[in-house]
Amino acid sequence: MKCRVLCWLSVFILVLSGCGGALKPSLQPTLPSASASPSSTIQAIKPTQPTSVAVTATPEASNTPSPTELPATTPAPAASSTVTSSQEGTKGSMTAKETDTLVRDELSDANTRFGIALLKQIVKQDGEQNTFISPASIAIALAMTYNGASGETQKAMAQTLQLNGMSLKDVNTAYAALRASLMNVDPSVQLDIANSLWVRQGTDLNPSFVQRDQQYFDAQVQELDFTNPSAAATINNWVSQNTKGKIAQIVDRIPPQTVLYLINAIYFKGAWAVPFDPARTTDLPFHPLDGSTIQVPMMSRQGTFTYLKGSDFQAVSLPYGNGRLSMLVFLPDATSSLAEFEGQLNETNWNKWMSQLHEAHGMLRLPRFQMQYGLSLNEALKALGMANAFDPQAANFSAMRAGTGPQVGNFYISDVQHKTYLEVNEQGTEAAAVTSVGVGITAVRPQDQSFSMIVDRPFFIAIRDEATHTILFMGEIAKP
Repeated sequence: MKCRVLCWLSVFILVLSGCGGALKPSLQPTLPSASASPSSTIQAIKPTQPTSVAVTATPEASNTPSPTELPATTPAPAASSTVTSSQEGTKGSMTAKETDTLVRDELSDANTRFGIALLKQIVKQDGEQNTFISPASIAIALAMTYNGASGETQKAMAQTLQLNGMSLKDVNTAYAALRASLMNVDPSVQLDIANSLWVRQGTDLNPSFVQRDQQYFDAQVQELDFTNPSAAATINNWVSQNTKGKIAQIVDRIPPQTVLYLINAIYFKGAWAVPFDPARTTDLPFHPLDGSTIQVPMMSRQGTFTYLKGSDFQAVSLPYGNGRLSMLVFLPDATSSLAEFEGQLNETNWNKWMSQLHEAHGMLRLPRFQMQYGLSLNEALKALGMANAFDPQAANFSAMRAGTGPQVGNFYISDVQHKTYLEVNEQGTEAAAVTSVGVGITAVRPQDQSFSMIVDRPFFIAIRDEATHTILFMGEIAKP
């Protein structure tokens, strides 16, 4: 299948590397206060969709092969509660209404801009190759990394992530509230988000950096002997558990310079509010970008839909469960193309289209398909303005490491890996995404008439949360 999609099931891994000097011998994050709940201590890494950030450093020997679990700080605040923070110079507290506004009007808009820009950059690089990514997974992994950035690197990451002047406190508070809001959204929908930090034994990170990622992102932290041949398998087992086996591996081997992996995982499984009847699914023609014709299993449904007829496209929203989450399908007209649709795709038009969707009676035919996807995001992120963070000499992650000076070495992002999975069938949708960041160290108007929408040529899709306006996944299907 050829498709481009910002995905529903993803794994994201970011690798940090470093060079020069020896690393400090231990990682000691700020411990929870005596009043902290016992449940805040990490007992095990729980299964969900992983996103990971990897940090690379100069190799060093270790005599302790087993992982060491570190204590968690105060859990991330729930979206429905008053949010109070002692970090980044917070002034007082935020009410639930203020937090919801921060998520919906600032963070979700930022993530929409970032996701659209990233999709376009990947499509530009990959041409007609299938592309399926999760902008939510990638943004979360990079936001955890952003907590360790300073100076020009922090500015570059804020520009790429489209944060537009949001303070670090606002970013962290918004992500904590978003995660809480997305958990347990609907009995008919399973949406899991998990974060973890895997630290090379002997690496000393800034306790404030570790504490923020634990507090706001509920990141689980483990020290691990990266020289042990089983270390990569330990990380990959967490990835597999948190994607329900849909993504089995995000780390192939651990380079000797890698000191940290920051991983985010998202898993989604939703049942259609109105399922398709399998008895009506039949093989019908589909016309890929190359002009050929193939036969695909085409699902069919007739009834009332949330629909939009644009100037040169049709769009339909297919809700899951109680309707908070939905899949949006955009089909360019036969006289148009995906490329022309991409030219119109921006935050302003997206918000306009969302406001113009309306109820209409019609007939929909949609392919049933399954796909997997994976890529390195290094070049796309550099092109979007983050080159500084990948530069071993210029990168500034001084807020991530403990200590300063040449004996400590310099952290930089060495690799950002992303993998996804997607299945769309008569019952609903299952998707997963994992993102890993590695850090290294140097050494139109509504219409009332009935419509017919036959998705028999390349189309665009997205999964969106109606409450927070967050786009969890988006992409383009060129050949199902």
